[in-house]
Amino acid sequence: MPQFLRLGVLTGGGDCPGLNALIRGLVKRGVHEFGHEFVGIENGYMGLVEPELTRPLTEEDTRGILPKGGTILGTSNKANPFQYPVQENGAWVDRDLSDLVLRRAAELKLDGIIAIGGDGTLTIGHQLSQKGLHVVGCPKTIDNDLSGTDQTFGFDTARAICTEAIDRLHSTAESHDRVMVVEIMGRHAGFLTLDSGIAGGADVILIPEIPYSVESIVEKIRRRGRRKRSFSIIAIAEGAYPAGGTLAVLDKAGDIRGRGVVRLGGAGKVCADLLAGHVAAEIRVTVLGHLQRGGSPTASDRLLATMYGCKVLDLVRDGQWDSMVALRDGRIVTAPLSESRKERRVDPDGEPVRFAKSMGISFGD
Repeated sequence: MPQFLRLGVLTGGGDCPGLNALIRGLVKRGVHEFGHEFVGIENGYMGLVEPELTRPLTEEDTRGILPKGGTILGTSNKANPFQYPVQENGAWVDRDLSDLVLRRAAELKLDGIIAIGGDGTLTIGHQLSQKGLHVVGCPKTIDNDLSGTDQTFGFDTARAICTEAIDRLHSTAESHDRVMVVEIMGRHAGFLTLDSGIAGGADVILIPEIPYSVESIVEKIRRRGRRKRSFSIIAIAEGAYPAGGTLAVLDKAGDIRGRGVVRLGGAGKVCADLLAGHVAAEIRVTVLGHLQRGGSPTASDRLLATMYGCKVLDLVRDGQWDSMVALRDGRIVTAPLSESRKERRVDPDGEPVRFAKSMGISFGD
């Protein structure tokens, strides 16, 4: 007979499509097969630090959430309990409140915590496991750059949105003989820009893994002009930069807790400004921004997230704490939480790049 457990569930880091699908699959299987009881921890790890940020999470709470983007539990990417901002003497300082998290978990009578998030959320989960808290994880990020898994949910939906955006830019670019630069998310990994650029028929794809040369892009645009192609589409990752240059930073702001936040942005404008003196056509920049994160998840992301939510209960059943679920070679498997690092990058010599180049797509190198 399966053992009844009381499990906490949290979603941390940036939101992405599929989080609610995972919560639904997790709760439905947990209740029906194991008789587990779930506690929703709101706003990531903040819910284990701040009071009154937990609530019962029942099967009734999961009704109708499968197609919804975002997360019914809320999320935060600024709630690291090992470096938690607290106000002292009128100033914000970072304090290690991890022991408080352990006490709160004990007060809530939790047998374990299921952490759903990217490298930050899962790394914190691993650190808490080292302190004795039972934690298992589910990987997610639209950037698809976690080393422990072949794919994260959220990526397929974001890729589809970016592809549709490039499709839509084609018509206006061709109508007005413009160079359209579309800026896509991806701080250090260009998977989203690479895949949607190929799928959307971009003429130039610029990713962080391949610093670009302005001269190379100009030559590509001129070659298209000689072929009577009077417009061009450039897909650029927010972390792409010219050879010898640096990442484009939109601003460096402080949030309400005094923590400095660097926001990437402007890579598209940097590229457009560099091209402006060499290209006769009008250049326009479109920044997709958070449109890439929102909306209903694709069938693929719903399925992968649901499978993750169901599979993670096997880890709980078998006592495989400090582990996470992962997709490898088409199978849902188990991996150590310590493997959830942002280390996956596009291989500049890999087949997707090589084949794209063979079709005439420029990477600015």
